[in-house]
Amino acid sequence: MAIVLPLQGKYTCMKIALAQINVTIGDFEGTARKIKQYVQQAREGGARLVIFPELSITGYPPRDFLEFEDFVQQAGAVLEQLKPLSRDIGILVGLPTPNPQPEGKDLHNTAVLLYQGKELHRQHKTLLPTYDIFDEYRYFEPAASWNTVEFEGLRLAVTVCEDLWNLGNENPLYTINPMAKLMTRKPDIIINLSASPFDYRHAHERIRVLRANVQAYDLPIVYVNYAGAQTDLIFDGGSLVIDKEGNIRKELPFFEEKLDFFDTDEFSLPGQDNERPKEKISLIHDALITGIRDYFGKIGFRTAILGLSGGLDSAVTAALAARALGPGNITALLMPSEFSSESSVSDAKALVQNLGINAETLPITPVFDSTMDVLRPHLGPGFDVTEENIQPRIRMIYLMAFSNRFGHVLLNTSNKSELAVGYGTLYGDLAGGLSVLGDVYKTQVYKLARYINRNEEIIPQNILDKPPSAELRPGQKDTDTLPPYDVLDPILHLYIEERKSPSDIIEQGYDAALVRRILRMVNRNEFKRYQLAPVLRVSPKAFGMGRRMPIVGKYLE
Repeated sequence: MAIVLPLQGKYTCMKIALAQINVTIGDFEGTARKIKQYVQQAREGGARLVIFPELSITGYPPRDFLEFEDFVQQAGAVLEQLKPLSRDIGILVGLPTPNPQPEGKDLHNTAVLLYQGKELHRQHKTLLPTYDIFDEYRYFEPAASWNTVEFEGLRLAVTVCEDLWNLGNENPLYTINPMAKLMTRKPDIIINLSASPFDYRHAHERIRVLRANVQAYDLPIVYVNYAGAQTDLIFDGGSLVIDKEGNIRKELPFFEEKLDFFDTDEFSLPGQDNERPKEKISLIHDALITGIRDYFGKIGFRTAILGLSGGLDSAVTAALAARALGPGNITALLMPSEFSSESSVSDAKALVQNLGINAETLPITPVFDSTMDVLRPHLGPGFDVTEENIQPRIRMIYLMAFSNRFGHVLLNTSNKSELAVGYGTLYGDLAGGLSVLGDVYKTQVYKLARYINRNEEIIPQNILDKPPSAELRPGQKDTDTLPPYDVLDPILHLYIEERKSPSDIIEQGYDAALVRRILRMVNRNEFKRYQLAPVLRVSPKAFGMGRRMPIVGKYLE
């Protein structure tokens, strides 16, 4: 038996359960059932305390559902249902609670500890982010008081997500530090309920931030995060237990629900770091599968459709969708035109066979010719972007016919590079119910394809080898309009993710005329991105809610 050493002067031990759950926003019945199941499993596992994520009763982010009084009342009703279950185990959950003060916002974002059938403690969230995809100050009033709670011989500092993220920053976003307030109460351990969306840097960043808190306060941390996706936002889980030395004693799996346990007496034993590997493309791959799966599952859809061109983007999208939903639930339409190469058609057919998905071939040439017969007297002679764009719009008619008839959700296959510079056709190849690769640059799509092929050739090698082309006119290549993607993507990344100015980017060695041309393309095509389907977010700055640019503006003009 281990010798239990003191935590902040206390001789005690406690088994804690970390409940890394995946819920649907506003599904109070389903969420209550899930929380009750996890509480029972935690009890059976010998836990004295079970911790759920931020706003675990409502799901995150509930957004304007919070403006409905009934929504908040239903969340409170679930809390009441949980109280009897706390007779012999502490239950730490999150929900919106009414602000009793007439001044300020009507709600708090609150963590509530239930024990012995009653509410033992509540702590409101202090730091309410409004950057990127967050808009919490729209709904919530920040905390005005801070208290720890004594539980099973340990004094707990309960915090909510962002309340630990204002430390170790040279330019802090907030003027208050809630942990500094809680430290005056001499806690033994930090508990953090989190709803922290995934991006490919975030798994490393949260460990850095949590370790900074450990170092600053000389306290261990138990951090519990969501798993699963809510529309465009993906949560990777990765819940953590970190000891006072900064060792990761436990890190829960990524992108899956999990209940796991930790005994606080282990903090007294020599530490060993148990951090999981975090390879960028692997994380993006798993995140996108999670995003597709939960988008369909939580809305109640089962089947997807997409256009399969024989190009890289549609091939990767099809492979991800097949893994997320099952091959039998994917239908691909091959819609060749007179400009489609024989290799593109044969590559698409090979991919269909490799994946085992459903497929139909519907040539668009007859409809294109008929359309041009009608339009030619009005448009006059010539062949330009007009004729090019008619082709993807015809394809969209085919895809939406199948979608309407059979209830399929259309997957958009455009990548982030194309969306950034407007290299796509509105009401054509930019249409869809979900954008799978809209936050993945073209160079990253190649890496995803190679990752998918890591054990066997799923995506035919010829798709990776041939030059990218929309195949809308004879001999067309993407480089006719755009610089090579290995030049384009770094410039886009500096502008979009890093928010660097044209002069900043040029100073890094890029051609000045090229930089200005690319950035003008980005800004001038904002109107297209306003009409996109939800984009699965995997980067620190995705198109959508996290990047709010004016359509009409003069910057860089």
